[in-house]
Amino acid sequence: MAADASLPRSAAGNRNPWLIAIVVSLAIFMEVLDTTIANVSLRHIAGSFGASEDESTWILTSYLISNAIVLPISGWLSQLIGRKRFYMICVALFTVASFLCAFAPNLGVMIVFRVVQGIGGGGLAPTEQSTFADSFTPQKRAAAFALYGVTVVVAPAAGPVLGGWLTEDYSWHWIFLINLPVGALALCLIWFLVDEPQVVKDDTKKFRGNFVPDWLGFVLVALTFGCLQVVLDRFQQDDGFDSLKITLFFTVCVFSAVALVWWEMRHPQPVFDVRLFRYRSFAIACLLMFLLGFTLYSTTQLIPQLAQTLLGYNAVQAGKSLAWGGAVAVLMMPIAGSLGTKIPPKWVLLVAFTATGLAFLHTAHLTLHTAHLTLQIGFGDLAMARVYQSLALPFLFVTLTTAGYVGIPPDKNSSASAIINLMRNLGGSVGVSIATTELAWRTQFHHARLAEHVSRYDIGPGSFANSTLVAAQKAVQVQAQSLSYFDVFWLFGIAALIVAPFALILKNPPKGAAGGH
Repeated sequence: MAADASLPRSAAGNRNPWLIAIVVSLAIFMEVLDTTIANVSLRHIAGSFGASEDESTWILTSYLISNAIVLPISGWLSQLIGRKRFYMICVALFTVASFLCAFAPNLGVMIVFRVVQGIGGGGLAPTEQSTFADSFTPQKRAAAFALYGVTVVVAPAAGPVLGGWLTEDYSWHWIFLINLPVGALALCLIWFLVDEPQVVKDDTKKFRGNFVPDWLGFVLVALTFGCLQVVLDRFQQDDGFDSLKITLFFTVCVFSAVALVWWEMRHPQPVFDVRLFRYRSFAIACLLMFLLGFTLYSTTQLIPQLAQTLLGYNAVQAGKSLAWGGAVAVLMMPIAGSLGTKIPPKWVLLVAFTATGLAFLHTAHLTLHTAHLTLQIGFGDLAMARVYQSLALPFLFVTLTTAGYVGIPPDKNSSASAIINLMRNLGGSVGVSIATTELAWRTQFHHARLAEHVSRYDIGPGSFANSTLVAAQKAVQVQAQSLSYFDVFWLFGIAALIVAPFALILKNPPKGAAGGH
């Protein structure tokens, strides 16, 4: 199937747009995979560098900070540099930085290389998504975003399994080295197969001809999203707002965000085009995409964490608990893509968010049941809980991504893609931070309540009583942790149910053109 001649901004040229979709998906799968693959290897990396586990978390934080800074301005950079050239620079930067990370001599150098890797990774998703939007007709766009959704849904689930296997059977260096062949292949295929249409070249030329540097906007973006990422990632470890550092970063983030909106509303070529939020469907889609990231990334971390902390699974076994859900999501993607052209987005989203909320409440009930039965839960129960959570994910992702472009001018697709992906990533960061903090706080709360019923006087004197008391205290800790997981999943479930009606505000796309302009 040749490219559609009615799409002057298509990156397919005279080739099949599905071939181009697969080519540009290689790099983003690699990048999304990298957001979770390093999580299970932190202990090994810290050990090889002689660093503490707390220090090693900066390997994750540094990547997320630089990624969060580049992501919102990637649309602006794509217009300035040229879409294809910018995408290739990002792939090359990410690949080279992966190689450097694998051979970093110490923690400090590793963190520097992770920053560079995050800079390269930050521009991949928005550029790919705008390429999809430009290369497929509105009628086929939902099906195309279903392919893109496979990378976003499956890669985070595959990361912990692959990372655990590589680290346990080989070494942590391979979690970075596996990016090299994928990156090299992606660069070659993009160079030879992906087209830079004349319309896009003309837009870049026009943008450069009228170029007005937005240095203040760039600084405000860096301060806003960089400081926000530090707050979210370090909130629990640094005692929240009791920490002067966290309070300072949060204050800078808030004032920078206010200044950013004020400034960018007035700049002729803003690095972060906040004026796009004037489009109702785009604004609502971004809000709902935030919640999608909130649930997707948080539970991707929560379920393996529960398996390792309470059930004694190793990293690989814990990662496998996500595999069934990933497989179900892949199977449902084509159905989601097909429905996206037949059913108004608001009804798909209403049902999908409701189903997601009920799935989280089911998982909460499972953890509560587990707490009362002293963790009598099998691998199948845990895996099926993830399956229920994953059933609606393809419908949420495909429909939201498609609906986000309704009414957006074609030359603003890159900027819209950057913001949509930013909202998903921010949702993930906020969700992980809230989940981590809530787990710690609620574990303390439940431990205090349960411990009131356990004391030496309840058990009696003697050495046997001492050992019984220790066992009772361990049981209290385990039950307290189980109840805290119940609280978090319950919170996520209620949040999804509350937000579901917002989907009804979405505008219907033009007849016969789901998600069309």
